[in-house]
Amino acid sequence: MAARTKGFHQSSAPDANKTTTSRNVWRRHNARTNLALVTALRPAASSLIMKKQEQKWHNATTAIHAGEEKHGLSVPVAPVITRTSNFTFANTEELKRWAEGKSSAYIYTRYGNPTVAIAEEKIARLEGAEAAVCTASGMAAISTTLLTLVRAGEEIIAQRQTYGGSYRLMRDYLPRLGIVVRYVESDLAGIERMVNPRTKAIYLETPTNPTLRLVDLRKAVGFAKEWDIPTIVDNTFASPILQKPLALGIDLVAHSATKYLGGHSDLIAGAVAGSRTYIDRIRESIIYFGGSMDPEPAYLLIRGIKTLEVRILQQSKSAMAIARFLEKHPKVKAVHYPGLPSSPDYRLAKSQMSGFGAMLAFDVKGGIAAARRACDRVRIFLLAASLGGVESLVVLPVYSSHYKMSAEELRKAGVDPGCIRVSVGLEDPADLIEDLRQALA
Repeated sequence: MAARTKGFHQSSAPDANKTTTSRNVWRRHNARTNLALVTALRPAASSLIMKKQEQKWHNATTAIHAGEEKHGLSVPVAPVITRTSNFTFANTEELKRWAEGKSSAYIYTRYGNPTVAIAEEKIARLEGAEAAVCTASGMAAISTTLLTLVRAGEEIIAQRQTYGGSYRLMRDYLPRLGIVVRYVESDLAGIERMVNPRTKAIYLETPTNPTLRLVDLRKAVGFAKEWDIPTIVDNTFASPILQKPLALGIDLVAHSATKYLGGHSDLIAGAVAGSRTYIDRIRESIIYFGGSMDPEPAYLLIRGIKTLEVRILQQSKSAMAIARFLEKHPKVKAVHYPGLPSSPDYRLAKSQMSGFGAMLAFDVKGGIAAARRACDRVRIFLLAASLGGVESLVVLPVYSSHYKMSAEELRKAGVDPGCIRVSVGLEDPADLIEDLRQALA
């Protein structure tokens, strides 16, 4: 009766030479596998020399290589998916050292995982941060960060014009926990009248979803430093390719990594980057709240990050062409895109961003009925929520990101009922423009 051992079939009475050969083949195979796993398990950029080299890398190089040590014999070029829930210890002394906080060994994937660690290292390096932590979704990153910084009886100053999910979190759930949220507009007017000793965080988003308004990050930092309040910026729309809030003095950067960092509409993920002190606190909260990232989405995220720069630069170029077309269209009431000189934030975008991004929105004359007709007529664009993938998308914010918001809330958020949000993908821009032309006809 044949026995299966480590994936090899062996006879119950094998020839001695064949057995020796099989064992040697297995040993070589096992050695290569162990080498790959050991490489994946090593802390990213462990040597001081590597750290110094990485500091000089540009975005594209960082995105591809940061967090991975791939030089050596039989080391896989692609990262290993460490598909396990838990990790072993050689003895109880090692386990004791881990429990005492004297060891950084992996114990359980909710606490940390080698594949996830690679994604975290890439995001940290791209944002210019000391550390980053990945989460199961963008909202897990945002909610966990806020709940780490703010307790019952304390307050948050939040920008009113934010992603609808963030707004509903602060409107509907944080007050249940005894946390007060005070809202400021994108220009930060009157923020000095909102602050008090109970204010423990300032939450911002720039560019905003869906109307692409910008916040002056230098102004926000100046105010926050004066009052010693930590600042958080949702950098999803810009990505670290086009905007680096930490370099301007912001304390923490959050991402829905589902979007541009992933880039292929096939994963759900989030991330937060900042100082190691803040990230250690947020990571501990993630461990207890349970919003940790699974290693397989982490692998997809790593793959997506590697093409981040080339994608977003091309998508941004196409978005500019589309915005210019829409600005001249007789059925379009307004175009929201910071790269247009007509944008109220054009000069601010040029001063704190290295590009204008691949997101835009436009208001159709005729309101929601006209906007629905246009979205129902597209042939290349897909009618779908989310954003940042290689496929171009259109969506109605009043039915997606900003659903369950009153007419007054939409007005304050600057969202017109006839607003169509556009995520520009990698299709030929001429084809996308023609698609919008026929959809609006």
